[in-house]
Amino acid sequence: MSCTVTPTAGLLEPIPRLPPDEVIFGNSLAMCKIRQKLEKAAGANIAVLLRGQSGTGKEVLAKLIHSQSPLRNGPFVKVSCPAIPGTLIESELFGYEKGAFTGAYGAKPGRIELAHRGTLFLDEIGDLDPSIQVKLLHLLQDGEFNRIGAAGDRRIDVRFICATNRLLEREMESGNFRQDLFYRINVLTIHIPPLRDRRDDIPALADYFLRIHSRLLGRPSPPLSERLLADLMKYSWPGNIRELENLLKSYVVFESEEDIRSAMRNVHDDFFDPQIPPNGIVSLRKVVRAATKQLERTIIRKALETHHWNRRKAARALCMSYSGLMYKMREAGMTPTRGPKAYLEIAQGQSKI
Repeated sequence: MSCTVTPTAGLLEPIPRLPPDEVIFGNSLAMCKIRQKLEKAAGANIAVLLRGQSGTGKEVLAKLIHSQSPLRNGPFVKVSCPAIPGTLIESELFGYEKGAFTGAYGAKPGRIELAHRGTLFLDEIGDLDPSIQVKLLHLLQDGEFNRIGAAGDRRIDVRFICATNRLLEREMESGNFRQDLFYRINVLTIHIPPLRDRRDDIPALADYFLRIHSRLLGRPSPPLSERLLADLMKYSWPGNIRELENLLKSYVVFESEEDIRSAMRNVHDDFFDPQIPPNGIVSLRKVVRAATKQLERTIIRKALETHHWNRRKAARALCMSYSGLMYKMREAGMTPTRGPKAYLEIAQGQSKI
């Protein structure tokens, strides 16, 4: 199956509800395998568990599964489990009858009921309260639930898609997530790679976000320079696709490539992303040493900034001698005569350490 990226059209094309498949899946081998899995699973009404870091596009894949399923003409209902307070999550999910509790002046269907003959997307299910997990398990087992205050059960026909950025196996060991519920939602698991593991897809994603937000904001934007594209390809992307989209939305408004570079520098100062060579062989000692040096540089720089680059005050704040601080600064390429500008050059990759 080909996963090549096709050329994108101009600003006048209509904005789709979902990105085209070429943008969603790109060229990476991992995403091509996910595409093949989804095409087979979409037509079967089985529970799907999407796993991956925040910002990797789990909701987009959930909507794509729904759009290709037999229930695609039904509703797609999203529930963000961490966003709803624990005291309200049960009534939001299952609904309630009139008089079920103080303030229940009328009956209200829950989101599960609203998703009948459609798809229910439970985002960050690892944050769901254990007491609610029991009722959800009953629904998954029997296809039945009851509103709060109701005398009898209701039957429902719903496709379940769940997502999490947590390690649910660890949550089960600590007693925060039910093992029986895990096996119910884990019929098909899809692991979504972080953006830094699919760097070849960045140009297509960047082009798509530029076109979409230019349309939405009514501001045609200049294309990205080759230099900035190269910088995007080298960046570690701790915020994944969501971070890329937000940076390009800012670019559409301000048309400033330097603002994007500045934002990436500020994040990268505190994020260590070791590169593993294609043969998979890496020296743990060297990686740890590099991470330690980067952390030291970051702490020293922040201490110096806090004390307006007064090195004696910074040394006292770091509980080290003045000579020790000077040694660490020289080791990082921050010589006394170079000061804050030197650190900026290091952060921009213009100076060797």
